[in-house]
Amino acid sequence: MCGIVAAVAGRDVVPLLLEGLRRLEYRGYDSAGVAVIVDGKLQRLRSAGRVAELTAATAQNKLTGNTGIAHTRWATHGAPSEKNAHPHISGGIAVVHNGIIENHDAIRLKLQAAGYQFTSDTDTEVIAHLIHRHMQTAADIFAATCAAVGELQGAFAIAVATEAEAGRVVVARRGAPLLLGIGDGEMFAASDASALLQVTRRMIYLEEGDVVDLHRERYEVRDAAGKKVERPIHLSELTADAVDLGPYRHYMQKEIFEQPGALANTLEMVVNAQSLSPQLFGVDAAKTLAEIDSVLILACGTSYHAGVVARYWIEAIAGLPCIVEIASEYRYRASVPNPRALVVTISQSGETADTIAALNFAKELGHRHCLSICNVPESALVRLSDLRFLTRAGPEIGVASTKAFTTQLAALVLLTLVLAKLRGRLTAANEQELIQALRHLPAALSHVLQVEAQIKEWAKKFAAHDHALFLGRGIHYPIAMEGALKLKEISYIHAEAYPAGELKHGPLALVDKEMPVVAIAPNDALLEKLKSNMQEVHARGGQLYVLADRDARLVSSAGVEVIKLPDHAGILSPILHTLPLQLLAYHAALVRGNDVDKPRNLAKSVTVE
Repeated sequence: MCGIVAAVAGRDVVPLLLEGLRRLEYRGYDSAGVAVIVDGKLQRLRSAGRVAELTAATAQNKLTGNTGIAHTRWATHGAPSEKNAHPHISGGIAVVHNGIIENHDAIRLKLQAAGYQFTSDTDTEVIAHLIHRHMQTAADIFAATCAAVGELQGAFAIAVATEAEAGRVVVARRGAPLLLGIGDGEMFAASDASALLQVTRRMIYLEEGDVVDLHRERYEVRDAAGKKVERPIHLSELTADAVDLGPYRHYMQKEIFEQPGALANTLEMVVNAQSLSPQLFGVDAAKTLAEIDSVLILACGTSYHAGVVARYWIEAIAGLPCIVEIASEYRYRASVPNPRALVVTISQSGETADTIAALNFAKELGHRHCLSICNVPESALVRLSDLRFLTRAGPEIGVASTKAFTTQLAALVLLTLVLAKLRGRLTAANEQELIQALRHLPAALSHVLQVEAQIKEWAKKFAAHDHALFLGRGIHYPIAMEGALKLKEISYIHAEAYPAGELKHGPLALVDKEMPVVAIAPNDALLEKLKSNMQEVHARGGQLYVLADRDARLVSSAGVEVIKLPDHAGILSPILHTLPLQLLAYHAALVRGNDVDKPRNLAKSVTVE
């Protein structure tokens, strides 16, 4: 949630800050602002709207400067408004902040008693006043920020600039992502790499508790204990082109169609090998995975749905008990720990606050083995985990996750097969057959994407409704859940998913001609059961939209529309059936005129609880 960009340079940084904010728009926000030092004076502009409006305001006010900080805000404390937009200022000190300060009320009372006046409803404003207060006794802005950070509780990333010390920015992180960009005679900081690719590919991923003093020609990092430390410089593998739209209308559309390539990249080490190796998950994976006796998956949202699919795979193929928990709920209930379980955390960004907190809680309970499945190499979740698998999906800008989900499923398939192999449940012949199926998967996805024209016709009908039901059975039930979530996220059509066998236990009461029903109908062992459930809908006047395999004996008829996908793909079928549901949500949102990439009220990276 939210985005930070900061810069110290010998040139005008305002265009760089604004472009950085534009590249962070995908994270979700409702207001934006920028502050720069101009001739020793702090100048600030804020907008309760889009970055484009802020850009127009900076041009109108001819705002320029060599040192600055900028921010996109997603409202937590205080409504979306200009007064609550960042940066916040106190006595010539400007602050931008991502995250939540949990003890802001106590700090506010203390500062008010000291005479400070508050003009916003945010928790962020206490940071600005607190740093200003410490400046009365501290040697400089860096020392004052270090002292203030020591009083803050919660998860945050901040950037600080002051007119008293132009040419200097201080940044700090605890529980929220922040990285540095190292340029030639200029320094930058941002919430993620996409904002910095315009200026540099040399990046430093800050550790928990780091505070950094940035100047044009140098920087200094101090860790949580106040000790001066060196952090490694990484050359980002991303390019500016990777976060550009190219020929596509929206990022979501681009990312849906990038899935064959994303799967090919994710599976590259497997499809070019002759066998499956535990080392896919780390150098110590063979020993760790051989010791475990069960799997606990922790995730949120779309990643949670990937985990539910994995439960079917892991129990059926690897023969291991598997529990899937919503990360935000897991640490707030009394659970029974199992030190021999493998804790698997799943997150696109690796900075999902609830998932990180759940992993830390699992460790506190005594869980010793942890594996992270993530798309960002230097993320907090990856650094917290002993084992890891990077999905190599590339940057995902659209708020509604697409290629992150399918690459997570690919990673979980690999984990399942490795676990099965270690337990003697995967024959050599089956291993080769499955590796061949994985080699074919990108081509199969490309074939599935060819149903887009048919999906567009479905979307025109869906857009006229306010409710929908999604049905699936077995391993395709969580795919129905994901399809319903996608439709909700970007079309704002209320959608629910049910195991098809549950229809008669309540949801059937909702079915009439105004309730479209999507059925995922692969040609598997449960197809005949699903056909009976579809008849229940059809008999009550419901309109059925069926995604079937080519070899399933299902045809379109009055009240039943069928789209055929390739022949049944075995255990990989859930991945293939995901894509049409993504396309349905995308095109329904377009018909409704919604902002597909930035749906209302949602953020891409949920870095607060």
